[in-house]
Amino acid sequence: MRLEGKVAIVTGGTQGIGQAISLRFASEGAKVAIVNRDKERGKKTVEKINSQNGNAMNFVCDVSQKNSVFQMVDDVLGQFGTIDIVVGNAGMMINKPIEQYQESEWDSIIDINLKGNFLLAQAVVPIMKAKKNGKIIFISSIAGTHAFPNAIPYCSSKGGVHMLTKALSAEIAKDGINVNSISPGNTATPLNQHLQDDPEFVKLMQSFTPTDRAYISAEEMTGAAVYLASDDSSAVHGHDLIVDDGWCSI
Repeated sequence: MRLEGKVAIVTGGTQGIGQAISLRFASEGAKVAIVNRDKERGKKTVEKINSQNGNAMNFVCDVSQKNSVFQMVDDVLGQFGTIDIVVGNAGMMINKPIEQYQESEWDSIIDINLKGNFLLAQAVVPIMKAKKNGKIIFISSIAGTHAFPNAIPYCSSKGGVHMLTKALSAEIAKDGINVNSISPGNTATPLNQHLQDDPEFVKLMQSFTPTDRAYISAEEMTGAAVYLASDDSSAVHGHDLIVDDGWCSI
């Protein structure tokens, strides 16, 4: 098991990519802190992991609020004793033409998708610096480098995650901490269910991949996450690992 004995935090760990990563990390031997805003949903994911002989606990947190993030990190330390891996996965998406966005919607998307990852890193970096070891993985998106219509706040937030990854890596690689990101392509999750339900959109998405698939599964993201969380990526810093069914290749 590639993550045996490690302690991992996964934000947004109760559905979609976050849940898939949480389940895979647990199967690889990690103790997993499932972080989300919905206590009951978190309990279900924890029960699923523990029923499969894994080790997980649920932690309620609003990643857009500094006090909530720092308290969550303290709580994880109290339960597990250390933090080795952090996956910043919590995110939100609202699709509209630019004229229809409310300022509050822009703020919410930026706060969760970008600021939340900044706060998470700010909270865990001192812990990782103290032991000269750690893995920070941000879940970005190909929307951070490829523009999508009706998604300006989302694209902007993911572009920010790309630069957060690079800037943080440049700052703390010398401390033995690997900072990288994963950019999923179109992945079937509850976040984009409304788009999966649109036949015309699905047909368009199929035309963008050489595999002719509109969506890939959340489980197909987990190999990249395990690699970046493991010792195999010890020399990988500031990298964005694209998992997109070939979208960016054509």
